[in-house]
Amino acid sequence: MKKIILTLFLAFPVLIYAQDVDTNPVQTYTLEEAVAYGLENSYNSEIASKDVAIALKQKWEIIAQGLPQISGNAEYRNNIKLPVTILPGEIAGGDPGTFVPVTFGTKQNLTATAIWNQLIFDGSYIVGVQSAKTLLKISENAKVKTDLEVKQTITDAYGNVLLARESVEISKRNLTSIQKNYNDTKVTYENGLIEEESVEQLEITLLGVETSLNNAQRLEVIAYDILKLSMGIPVENSIVAVDNLEQLSTDNFDLQLLNKEIPVEENIDYRLAEDQSNQAEILVKLEKSKALPTLSAFLNYGTQGNSESFSFFNNNQIYYDQSVLGLSLNVPIFSSGSRSAKTAQKQIQFEQSLLQLEFTKNQVELEIQSAKNDYEFSLENYANKGKSLDLAERIENKNQVKFLEGLSSSFELNDAQQQLYRAQQEYLQAMLEVITTKTELENLLDTTKYSKEN
Repeated sequence: MKKIILTLFLAFPVLIYAQDVDTNPVQTYTLEEAVAYGLENSYNSEIASKDVAIALKQKWEIIAQGLPQISGNAEYRNNIKLPVTILPGEIAGGDPGTFVPVTFGTKQNLTATAIWNQLIFDGSYIVGVQSAKTLLKISENAKVKTDLEVKQTITDAYGNVLLARESVEISKRNLTSIQKNYNDTKVTYENGLIEEESVEQLEITLLGVETSLNNAQRLEVIAYDILKLSMGIPVENSIVAVDNLEQLSTDNFDLQLLNKEIPVEENIDYRLAEDQSNQAEILVKLEKSKALPTLSAFLNYGTQGNSESFSFFNNNQIYYDQSVLGLSLNVPIFSSGSRSAKTAQKQIQFEQSLLQLEFTKNQVELEIQSAKNDYEFSLENYANKGKSLDLAERIENKNQVKFLEGLSSSFELNDAQQQLYRAQQEYLQAMLEVITTKTELENLLDTTKYSKEN
């Protein structure tokens, strides 16, 4: 029995640990999955989605201003002391020149009124509806722009995770290699066959590689945190990027993308600039519409009860109805030049927006051409850095052999090793640039329109 209890006691922490693991599983993501997750859950995407929702509500808020407006009110009064009115005494049969104090009304009153208002014509209302539609379009295009930025941010962050991970693995291999060289050289020195300087030089290299490895491991942790933040995942959660950097860069080879063309008007930056220009034009119309008359209709219907005591809910209480139907016309006549000055300001701002639109068009064309150049360079650079890495590895291997055979110094070996380490990092960076520059070009050539599924 004691053995059974002891066994359960020892197994209990294991069961608890297993439950913790099950409740907090490590999520794995390919780059495509990370982007898809981020578009749904990243902080920026959710904020942009809420901006669209706000703009939609603002649109209906403005539209509702032209629809019937109905309100009601009720008022109860208890005249603790009725006001006194002075009347000429002749009314009550008194002498001329005398006055008689009298009070009117009852001590208590209850009034209920319903009010209906309907806008018939208002130029600024018509323009306001147009403005609301434009603001909604701006927020929708801003959501598309945000999604493209999220895609770029996650791609960069994911690539940096893969880069850091590869750097760790390479540094470990380099450390194993240099550690073996150091140990062998130290034995040779202890046997009196080489100078101490060779051992010290290798120790310097060894310390440098150890530092690089430690730094790469710290950078990998930071890179993962940045990726989680860009995806909208709490940084305390654990995720794993499952793609391979070299394979991912190879998958991003697409020479046809260099020949792809789109109308500049389809680019998201141009569309946003066009929306701003349209909004500026609407503001000009809004100022002009303020010179037009406004016409509205109203209908009031109410009832009033009067009593010396609170008897308003008794069956014999008498109520008196009242109703008013009317039209209200407001005609602006003279504003001392205020309206024309405001209209002129909006017109100038509209002209500025047209200049900004033209600038954006030229800027987008330049950015597309520059992005194509960067992507093409990254493809060429990737191939060249791969060749350079092969050469650096062969040179380092040859110097290893020469050093062990006593045909070269530790300084020459160190130069070859440092050249190899640089070539390794440059090759990793070249692979990352293929991925990121392609995404930049794809975003510039993207013609996606907003949809509720975005």
